Amino acid sequence: MAKIDESRPFIAINIAVMTVSDTRTLDTDKSGDILVNRITDAGHTVTERIIVADDKQALQAQVSTWISDPKIDVVITTGGTGFTGRDVTPEALQPLFEKHIDGFSTVFHMISYEKIQTSTVQSRACAGSANGTFIFCLPGSPGACKDAWDSILQYQLDNRHRPCNFVEIMPRMLEK
Repeated sequence: MAKIDESRPFIAINIAVMTVSDTRTLDTDKSGDILVNRITDAGHTVTERIIVADDKQALQAQVSTWISDPKIDVVITTGGTGFTGRDVTPEALQPLFEKHIDGFSTVFHMISYEKIQTSTVQSRACAGSANGTFIFCLPGSPGACKDAWDSILQYQLDNRHRPCNFVEIMPRMLEK
């Protein structure tokens, strides 16, 4: 059974947060606020927080910069995972993935289905890893960010979570 092993010391990690939007500002970015608050409340560090327009090249450039920075362990994006013409987050970031984390999308949709039923099919939430960095692409709604963090990420980004978590494999991500 999954649980937090309190006998293990907590390891804080560094997380960059990107909101993908043509319209939001730091003052109006509720989803980004939710992520930043949950990340810091969990004991992790938000190394950078930015808003990037729905532009494939701009998204790729920013995430490429972050995955080349050894001080950033995880990138979390919010927004741009829908089906409108401007939603390009998966198209921009999946080509950077060296490995896809298919289970993230599956579990996210299971959790989402319990709350919004079939509307979950309108999300293209995805995750992967590149250059030893985990990348999670969340929908732009505050509810989706809460669901992803509260039900998946807070556990998988906590080295005390058992039976396994992403933090404990970070040192081995670049093995050949």
